[in-house]
Amino acid sequence: MTKPTTAKPKTKRGKERRAKILAAAEQVIGQKGFAAASIADITRAADTALGTFYIYFSGKDEVFRELVQDMGHATRSQAAERIAGAANRLEAERAGLEAYLTVVRDRPLQYRIVEEARFVDPEAYREYYTEFGKAYADQLDQAAGRGEISQGDAEVRAWALMGIAKTLGERFVLWEDEADIERVVAEAHKFICNGLAP
Repeated sequence: MTKPTTAKPKTKRGKERRAKILAAAEQVIGQKGFAAASIADITRAADTALGTFYIYFSGKDEVFRELVQDMGHATRSQAAERIAGAANRLEAERAGLEAYLTVVRDRPLQYRIVEEARFVDPEAYREYYTEFGKAYADQLDQAAGRGEISQGDAEVRAWALMGIAKTLGERFVLWEDEADIERVVAEAHKFICNGLAP
């Protein structure tokens, strides 16, 4: 998949038009899937001319990659905002999990796009999780240094915790009509803090 080649718009109107195309792409690709979604479908949903699309994007690949990156930014910023007031790392784990599940609930189509990236744009998929994993491992390392959690392999722990969140998001948010995020977070947080030991 090619990397973005088009320049970002400088005017307010251009930024709004580009954002409208991206929002339409999220809807169309999220519902139909990458292969079935066409640029004509996207521009129709954005109520814009087909030629206008190419002012802002080089093709469907670029839009797709940007949607994956946008989901990563949304997830990280919401998690950072939620954990900012946490008294310690264990509290931060609870707040971060809740933030993640909320993003999945609020943006299910974009979550599906990220999952489809595994096959459509493996580089973007890997980058999405790798960036998150590095930042997560750093936070766990710092928390261990402060004595808030036990010492351990921060990278393995970060990926294990990410796996928990990802799977819970699929099972209890995407697959449920009315997700009980509070219940899921409470039970998962107990497990994260105490493990399976009696």
